[in-house]
Amino acid sequence: MTETLAGPVNGHTLQKLHPISPDALDSPAEVEPPAEETSAVVEAVDRPDNPLADWLTVPDAPVLPAWARSKASILANVQAFGRLTWWHTRYHGIRAPKYLVKTVLLAARGFYRATVGMWPTLSAQDHTAAVKALRAQCKARPEDVELAMRLQLAHAARTQSRRWRFGAAAVGVAAAATGLMLATPLLQTGMTAAMVAPLAYLGRGRETHLLDQGAPPLKVDMSAQQLNDALRAAGLLKSGSGKDAEKDAPRVSCSMGPVRDGRGWAVIFDLPRGGGKTASDVLAKREVIAQELGVDEIQVIMSRVRAAKGGNAGRVSMWVADDDPYLGPPNPSPLASLERFSIWEPIPFGQDARGNRIAVPVMWQSMFFGGLPRRGKTFTQRLMTAAGLLDPWVRHYVADGKGGADWMPMRAVAHRLVMGAEDDAVEALKAMLQELLIEMERRFAILRELPTSVCPEGKLTPQIVERYKLPIIFVTIDELQEYFSAMEKDDREEVINNLCRIARRGPAAGFVSNFASQRPDAESVPTKLREIITLRYSTQVVDRASSDMVLGKGKAAQGADASVLSEDHVGTGVLVTGPASYVTVRADYLDGAGFAALCQKGRALRHAAGQLGGDAAGDVTAAADASGVKLAPVLSDVLEVMRHSVRMFTPDLLAALVNLDEDTYGDWNAEQLAEALKAAGVERKSKQVKINGASGAGYQRRDIEGAVPAEILLDPNG
Repeated sequence: MTETLAGPVNGHTLQKLHPISPDALDSPAEVEPPAEETSAVVEAVDRPDNPLADWLTVPDAPVLPAWARSKASILANVQAFGRLTWWHTRYHGIRAPKYLVKTVLLAARGFYRATVGMWPTLSAQDHTAAVKALRAQCKARPEDVELAMRLQLAHAARTQSRRWRFGAAAVGVAAAATGLMLATPLLQTGMTAAMVAPLAYLGRGRETHLLDQGAPPLKVDMSAQQLNDALRAAGLLKSGSGKDAEKDAPRVSCSMGPVRDGRGWAVIFDLPRGGGKTASDVLAKREVIAQELGVDEIQVIMSRVRAAKGGNAGRVSMWVADDDPYLGPPNPSPLASLERFSIWEPIPFGQDARGNRIAVPVMWQSMFFGGLPRRGKTFTQRLMTAAGLLDPWVRHYVADGKGGADWMPMRAVAHRLVMGAEDDAVEALKAMLQELLIEMERRFAILRELPTSVCPEGKLTPQIVERYKLPIIFVTIDELQEYFSAMEKDDREEVINNLCRIARRGPAAGFVSNFASQRPDAESVPTKLREIITLRYSTQVVDRASSDMVLGKGKAAQGADASVLSEDHVGTGVLVTGPASYVTVRADYLDGAGFAALCQKGRALRHAAGQLGGDAAGDVTAAADASGVKLAPVLSDVLEVMRHSVRMFTPDLLAALVNLDEDTYGDWNAEQLAEALKAAGVERKSKQVKINGASGAGYQRRDIEGAVPAEILLDPNG
């Protein structure tokens, strides 16, 4: 009978052993000692002067190895072993002729070495040496009869030894040849192998390998000595003194490794005490350590080992990759093949350097994405929104300050969709935020009135969401800096305050904020907004200061530095999930076509669940796509850019179309636009429009919508 002690000792959880009385041994049922007795026993075992306390410590270590602790793990390892065996069978099978030729050559070399080695025995060279010595003595003393007799006897022995040794060798060779010729083919093969194998073994050299290497040679090698040298060069270990400076120098103690781990080397080490250095100092010297190990810093993955995992302030986990672990073909997002997904589950996000899957829980969280343009920031931000598309109980509010094509497919799903940062779009954004704040307060009022049996923590649950029709709300805003740059000071402060309220209080009401900006400085994205965001992700930035602007102050010094990424690391960034938790992730890839397909799938899910509303319910273009009706591209694009306007001047409309798709509309003029819309079925009631008292050539949205098939207008839900 055991009891777990509070707190680990040396990485193990102590368990107290309770003595069992002799009477209990005879009883089939275990007898629990009284509470007083138990307390006394615990106190007796736990006394500091008890010499048996350490000896009775039960290690808190698993009995089975990691691969044998579950049926799934055993099955996966067996399958992996089978795949490895099959690969080696094919790899070496096609090289069998090469191995046969190499074996014959090695056997020939072995035969030569055997002959040279046996020649002194066959030729009785030891006797020859004795005969030569006696002959020399006889020449010096020819009158010595006894010496001459000894010479004759030695010569006879040499001749006789030579005859029977050569004869025995000849008989052996003849017998082997005869047996080989008379044997069956199978036996001949076995006898040949029995003779060739030892000869080939004898003919091998130090660098001679019969089989080719199935894996390429390691690009990076690592040893404990190299690790110590690198840390010492980085100033993390002191140098020795005296004659045996190298021997007396302090060294790290490795609790694991260095060992091969996947496509790299893994090691866990403790810094020596007395040096005044900590694990944080090691993380800050990442670039120097990488240089001393002869690799790029992107190949060095380091983190602290916390006490919860048996670590301390001086323990570091390091993994050094053989090459850049973030290059290669992109990883397709598993979301693309799913039919449905629950936003209450962690969202599949990507892979780390070792190929481990990374999933991000977003409930009760807010997110911020930053980084340089064309590094995959928007594609990564869309992954979070894509997961919400597959849950019909997620309502999307989306604003894209760039107004391009990245977020256009969301018109099929979004309850509110704001595109661009023009005056009408800015007003639409402000109205959307006000709507969200009103909804947030309404939800809090509902949650306050619910009994604790239904709402025990004052927060939404999956049951409350469906029972009270309170879907999770995704607030996605891309290119925040575009909106702030387009606003006056008062409007900017109002929007910032509203965003802060949503990010700070919204999670408890089921709001998930998903913001992104290219320039996360104090002017583009205020600090008071960035500092309340819980999850942060940054693609490549120009320097450590910019990395800290996205990921948080001081994160680069802890190792979370997005400036070490290069322009080749598209879709790769540093993900910070807590004050001391970060990982470099190669995000899953979901292209524009895949995202658009998920938007259509999300529309169908919401239509079936009765959750399609807002802008998506009244969007004729989205309804046409859902119904399989193909609208002319120019008609669809004009409806999109006029989303927030009932009428627009022609120059403004052309500028908005260029912003939407510069490749298509970059060279268009007013005449081309008019001809394309006329071909699409648009009939203009008037070529002049009036906006804010000014008149000019333009279009009215009702004329554009008049070209949409009537069945779509009658059933906008698709």
